[in-house]
Amino acid sequence: MVSDYMSQAEQAKQKLDRVSPCMCLAKWQQTSLHLTTGMTNSCYHPPLHSIDQHAIKTNPSALHNTVEKKQQRQQMIDGIRPDGCSYCWRMEDNGKMSDRLMRSGEPWAIEEYENILANPQADVVPTYVEVDFNNACNFKCSYCSPQFSTAWAQEVDEQGAYPTQPPHNDATHFQGQNKVLPQKNNPYVEAFWQWWPELYPKLKHFRMTGGEPMMDKNTYKVFEYVIDNPKQDLHLNVTSNFCPPNQQLGDQYFDMVKQICDQQLVEHFMQFVSLDAWGSRAEYIRHGMTFDTVMDNVNRYLTDIPGRNSLTFIITLNNLSVSSLKTMMVHILELRERYSSTYQRVWFDTPILRQPEWQHIGLLDASFDHYFAEAIQYMREHQHVSDMVAFRDFEIIKMERAQQIMMQGIEDKHIHKANFWRFFRTHDARRGTDLINTFPEYRTFFGDCQQATR
Repeated sequence: MVSDYMSQAEQAKQKLDRVSPCMCLAKWQQTSLHLTTGMTNSCYHPPLHSIDQHAIKTNPSALHNTVEKKQQRQQMIDGIRPDGCSYCWRMEDNGKMSDRLMRSGEPWAIEEYENILANPQADVVPTYVEVDFNNACNFKCSYCSPQFSTAWAQEVDEQGAYPTQPPHNDATHFQGQNKVLPQKNNPYVEAFWQWWPELYPKLKHFRMTGGEPMMDKNTYKVFEYVIDNPKQDLHLNVTSNFCPPNQQLGDQYFDMVKQICDQQLVEHFMQFVSLDAWGSRAEYIRHGMTFDTVMDNVNRYLTDIPGRNSLTFIITLNNLSVSSLKTMMVHILELRERYSSTYQRVWFDTPILRQPEWQHIGLLDASFDHYFAEAIQYMREHQHVSDMVAFRDFEIIKMERAQQIMMQGIEDKHIHKANFWRFFRTHDARRGTDLINTFPEYRTFFGDCQQATR
C-alpha cells in the first residue's frame, strides 16, 4: 500500500513538471537559519551560505531571501539543476523518490504553488522554518564541533585540535564565515526577532535546534509567545538531546510544553530526540549522554503530553550507528505499541551525516551491509501490523536509500580511514572511552583504519 506521503510526492511531481523538472518548492518555502554563524540553506542538503549582514538591517526577511537562494530559484524555473541540490539529483537519476518531491508534496509547500508561480523572484515568507539561536550544548557528539557545541569548544580550548586532516575540530577552522558569534548582541538573532511578527502568522512548521534548545533562553521566549498568541495551524517542533544539564531546566521545559499541548495552543507539537544508536553505543557517539535519562524523558513525554502530539527519533546515520539499526527498529516498534492507541505517536527519521567524511557511512565496507539488510527485513516483516504501529513505506524507502549510499562508498577512503583512526584514538585517550570495547564488531574495520595511517 502506498502511503499518503508518497502519493503527495507523486502529485507534486506532476505539478512541478509543468514548470520545470528542476523545480523544488522548498527553495522558496523552507529555510534553515543558523544564527550562531549567520548562515542559511533551504533544506538541509545544500551547503550553507552566508547571510548578508547589511541586508538584514533594513530587510529582516533577507535572513531567508538571500542572493544565492534567489539565483537558485531562477535556475529551477529555467530548468537548470542548482549544483547545491546534487543529493536529490543523484536520487532521481537512480530512479529514487527524492526529498525535492517529498517536501514539495507536503501541505506547507504545495499550498504555496500558485503564489510562487505568480511572482517567483519576490521575497517570500517561508512556511517551514528551522532555527538555531546559539551553540550552547552539554554534549560532545563525535561528529559535532565547536561550531555547534560549547562543550566541544571548551575541550578544544583546553586540549587543542584533534589530529585529523582537515582539522575539523580546530578553533582556526571556525573563522570567517564559520566563526561562532557571541550569544549577546548577535545581529542575526536580533534580525530574527524583528522579522518574527511578520513570520509567525505564515508559519506552518517551526522547529528549534541547536546547540541544545533546553539551554537556550530563546526557546522559552518562543514558548511564551505561543502561549500568548495561540496558532491552531502551527506544527511546533524542538530537537533536543533530551538530557538536560539539571532537573530544574528539564522541569521548566516539560511544564511549558505540557501547557501548550494541554491547552491545544498549536495544532501539533513534535518532540525530536537525537539518538543515533542504542545503549552504551549511543552514549559513546553522543558523549555526555546518560542513556537511561534520555529514555526516562522519552517515556515521560509520551505519558504526560496529551493527544496527537508526537515524538520523533533523529537517527543521524554515521558509520558507528549502522550496527544498531535493527535494535533501534525493535525498540521503536515497542514504543509504538505501548503509546499509539489512537494515533502513531512515535516516529523516526534517518538523515545521513555528510561531514566529517571520516564518519560517513560510505567509509564502511560491504561487510557492514548485513546490518542494513537485517533492519530492512525487520521493518518489512512489521509493515502491516496495524495502522498505528506498522513501519511506513517511506520509512523503508529511506532506509534502503541509506543502504545504497553506504554501498556506493566515498572517494579517498584511504585518507578518511586514517582520519577515523586518528580521531577516535584521540577521542578515547581524552575522554576515557574505548571504541573496540563499545563496538567490538568494528575491530577489523578499526585495524584497517590504523593501517591506512602507515
